[in-house]
Amino acid sequence: MSVTIDIAGLPTERITFSPSPLAELCMTLHALSQPAHHPGLASWTTATAAALDPCLADRLLEGEFMWRSSFSDIFMAFAGVRGGTGRPAATLAEELDVLDRMDDERFVMAALEHCWLALYNEGGGPSPLTDPAARARALETAAARGPRPLAFSLRLLDDTAAVRVWLRRLLEDCDEAFFAETWQRIEPRQSADARHKAEVLRRKGLVAVLKEVSSALSVDEAATTITADKMVHGTATATGPETGPGLVFVPTHFGWPHLLVLHAPGWTPVVHYPLGSSELPEPGSVELLQRRMEALAHPMRMNLCRSLARAPYTTSELATVHGITAPEVSRHLSALKKAGLLHTRRQGRYVQHQLDLSVVSRIGSDFIEGILR
Repeated sequence: MSVTIDIAGLPTERITFSPSPLAELCMTLHALSQPAHHPGLASWTTATAAALDPCLADRLLEGEFMWRSSFSDIFMAFAGVRGGTGRPAATLAEELDVLDRMDDERFVMAALEHCWLALYNEGGGPSPLTDPAARARALETAAARGPRPLAFSLRLLDDTAAVRVWLRRLLEDCDEAFFAETWQRIEPRQSADARHKAEVLRRKGLVAVLKEVSSALSVDEAATTITADKMVHGTATATGPETGPGLVFVPTHFGWPHLLVLHAPGWTPVVHYPLGSSELPEPGSVELLQRRMEALAHPMRMNLCRSLARAPYTTSELATVHGITAPEVSRHLSALKKAGLLHTRRQGRYVQHQLDLSVVSRIGSDFIEGILR
């Protein structure tokens, strides 16, 4: 599973790195609504939530589905406005102005992305603003998610202009309440990171800069396709005629463990990547995580791991302890080795195996990161 971005023929100068205050505001709202996703932000989320005006907190609940479990593309409006620069603006006010320039149909489709994700990502289907069947389908899906999404969807479809005004005021009030101070504190590091990444791209090339952005990103040998290792399928093109050639990388302080890839048809593709931290271990691939979990799921391998976690053993010793043949032990050890779960060393005539506890201890956090990435 992965999201791919077609970059065939894309000039390097059309690959940009830039902070986005509106995208970061989205991530702060997500962190406030899902603090369990971001334990490293516990002090910020606790203090900010406690200081929120109750009226503002209630208003945030009305549109929470746009940032709680998924992230609406309207928070990257710069990538979807036809005829725009395709790049983030310097201030939140400027980015909200860009959002205001987005046409109603695209705004509604992005805001209701959760209602018809497949059609949205495929760029097909009629607009719920003009097609009764599409409207009914959007409202039915919204109702399945609860009364608040349904109420918001009804308001959006019945009076799009009023909802757009309401949303802008809500985001401006968030800026006044907590985001302006937060952005002032974190923006310098994001800008510095963007400049650094742009310099790495210029001096060392795409492979080097993708490695710095995230180990979940890679590019093929022909430099025609970027692949993001995620538990979803998706495709995008950075040379589409609707928005013009371009690929944007946006750093985030509040995003980890999420690596977001905007890949809606007709939008400039965007990679929203968390800034690295010395406290964060290097994440493994989704495929490696699956291989490790499958290796540990076998009952006999679980029993072998119980022994291997306590001390090093040879194949013969494990066969004797667990009452199975040496070839059977070898097959199980091979599966554990392929999953990277064992240390193997030679001691004279004997080869000893031991469970790598540091790797095993990472599986839980790797699983969380893999499914949230």
